Amino acid sequence: MKKPELLIPASSLEVLKTAVIYGADAVYIGGEAFGLRAKAKNFSKEEMAEGIAFAHRHGVKVYVTANILAHNRDLEGAREYFKELKILKPDGLIIADPGMVTLAKEECGEIDIHISTQANNTNYLTYLFWYQQGIKRVVSARELSLAEIKEIRQHIPEDMEIESFVHGAMCISYSGRCLLSSYFTGRDANQGACTHPCRWKYSIVEEQRPGEYLPVYENERGTYIFNSKDLCMIEHIPEMVDAGIDSLKIEGRMKTALYVATVARTYRKAIDDFFQSREVYESHMDWYKEEISKCTYRQFTTGFYFGKPDENTQIYDNNTYVNEYIYLGIAENADKGQVSFELPENTVRISQRNKFSVGQDIEIMKPDGRNVPVRVLSMRDVEGMEIESCPHPKQTIYVTLDERAEEYDILRMVNG
Repeated sequence: MKKPELLIPASSLEVLKTAVIYGADAVYIGGEAFGLRAKAKNFSKEEMAEGIAFAHRHGVKVYVTANILAHNRDLEGAREYFKELKILKPDGLIIADPGMVTLAKEECGEIDIHISTQANNTNYLTYLFWYQQGIKRVVSARELSLAEIKEIRQHIPEDMEIESFVHGAMCISYSGRCLLSSYFTGRDANQGACTHPCRWKYSIVEEQRPGEYLPVYENERGTYIFNSKDLCMIEHIPEMVDAGIDSLKIEGRMKTALYVATVARTYRKAIDDFFQSREVYESHMDWYKEEISKCTYRQFTTGFYFGKPDENTQIYDNNTYVNEYIYLGIAENADKGQVSFELPENTVRISQRNKFSVGQDIEIMKPDGRNVPVRVLSMRDVEGMEIESCPHPKQTIYVTLDERAEEYDILRMVNG
């Protein structure tokens, strides 16, 4: 059996570093244009260069998304963008549009091209078509079952790679090619500006009664008829490997560092455990399920992998995430030479993401799988003044704990 790559999303340089430290084999990121997450922070050219260098120092690959469905107006800018990427040297480009593939091959042909799920890759002849164009990796459509993926593997060359989603949000539209957002708001999902109308609450109108809105009720909150549960295959790593999938992809290029760390760490352990032995993997199943539920999610489903989804794959009463833990910040080394005040032992610097207070019990989440309960002994602002809490988002503070936190450890606390 070939051990699959664990491919993790990153919305920013901070999240990229988190993904690398918490177990990614590869990360995928977007530049400031031509990707399908226009609302994500995304990477400037300088941040992309720093991120690629950081990942490569840790033996991790970086793939850059350029997976919009391009219009004529996009092509000249895309050509210049690919010229820039040629200099930055990522390990791969994720592209959906054949015209964009043509530009990438002309301007940076030495960089591998991966065909995005947006290209609706549903059969082995499609894979073979792309292979004949010099493409060595294709991302499977989310609508495929594991049996179909296994059949694709049997009909394509051994050196051609299959990448498939293993975790994250599902889309109401075919492989993410959605027209609802553009129709309702003018923001085109296929240009990276999706407003996620599949999460909205809907009524129905009968053709002969215009203006009469009929509510669709599952209970008193109504029904969110397009709102899918999130994909989670943590219990089915053996089946993913057996299908011949080369890269297990996490969805979530707009997620926080806490989400990325939680998912990356859990799938990293599950994959490694399975390749140690089936028994080790199964013995840790409760830990995987407990840990994976500590990041935001919408309840879980196995998507299309074991057949077509039914009524159990939808959420009918709300469109909100389950959020069991609150993200506080990432530990940075508190260099005593850079401050004019005394730093007690076990002090770390963080850019605070949510409010917490002195005396609270929180948790250090470590890349090796440990969760260490700690108490907040004191806080100081950048001037060295002691404070009781940190109410200002992204405020830089110095936090003293009763246990040591290392650089890149994540601080979190139970929600409620």
